[in-house]
Amino acid sequence: MSALLSLLGWSFLPNLVTGWTQTLYYGITIRAGDPKPQPGTPRYAEHRRRIHIMVVALYLLYTIYEADYDLQRAGNFYTDLGVPLNATDREIKSRFRRLAALHHPDKAGSGGGGAAARNAEDTNAYFVHLKTAADALTDPARRFAYERFGPDVVDWQRCVTIRDYVARGAQQLVPYYGMAAVFMYGLGLLGYLDWGRYERWLVLAVMFVFEAHSVTRPGMPVVLERVVNPVLAWVAGRAPYLPFQAIALARKLSVTVYIAFSQIGPLLAADTSSGNLVVSGKKGGDDEVALRQGLERLEMAVKRLDADATRLLETEMAPFAGDEETRNSMWAKVKEWLVQNTIRSDPMVRDALGRSFAKRRMDAPAGAKGAR
Repeated sequence: MSALLSLLGWSFLPNLVTGWTQTLYYGITIRAGDPKPQPGTPRYAEHRRRIHIMVVALYLLYTIYEADYDLQRAGNFYTDLGVPLNATDREIKSRFRRLAALHHPDKAGSGGGGAAARNAEDTNAYFVHLKTAADALTDPARRFAYERFGPDVVDWQRCVTIRDYVARGAQQLVPYYGMAAVFMYGLGLLGYLDWGRYERWLVLAVMFVFEAHSVTRPGMPVVLERVVNPVLAWVAGRAPYLPFQAIALARKLSVTVYIAFSQIGPLLAADTSSGNLVVSGKKGGDDEVALRQGLERLEMAVKRLDADATRLLETEMAPFAGDEETRNSMWAKVKEWLVQNTIRSDPMVRDALGRSFAKRRMDAPAGAKGAR
């Protein structure tokens, strides 16, 4: 659902920000008194294309930074207890005892209400959180599950062994990617997500393989253990990612890539030579829409003409009301004459037919003969 809202929400705000940015850009780079590029010129359209790409790219990069910041702020059981990822059960229990001595609810006091009561509630909640973290990390099966599925495993019932936890996690993993595949396939049938269609499926497949590998292997993913975490520790001195955090960030990154395919991809091949920002693949679609609208208007005109012709024929055929054979013969010949000399000689009809035949020939496969 969040991906759908992200994809559908890109209609007004980027264009608005692009307009502001382009105005600011001209105000800085063009001296007072010099002419500015005007809408409808190739230079203006090219500037708008580049600025729009920059605006969308910066926003997408910000969404990745925001997701990473939220993960770091939320922390995990290891950072809450202040122990490394390879801490032993003895180290975890020792650390918990020291923290319990500092944050036990009895130390919060029991006096009065108001701020004291809220402080006591916060201290009690924090102590319970520390106790939950210590219990999860000292249970091998639950520790394995926590590192791969996150804090939700604390509430999973009837899970004792690693196999139980993995089976329970698969019940969430498979439907998630199944619904994502159905969603992408449905949008493809409706004509959306045309640009980068195969790349989208490749990203989805890579995400599924990465997540399935992360939650089923006994150790951490190699890319996380040997590349991502060491780089983060060396560059920013930050706490390493656990698999469930890396999966959450990768999902956010995949949504960002989908939006980039939709918003930036077509702009890279956009044509600005005409003075308008014509996105590759859109111009033909606009022509097809205009052709469809023209054909609909033509159809309405033909229906009105047919109704008038029918009434005229009824009036002219009134003297032959008793002779059905003569009536039918004359009716067919008059209608044929009307079609040949009135409808097909109309300029709108000839233009619509010519465009339709030309489009059929362009879309025909190599070696095809005829106009069909």
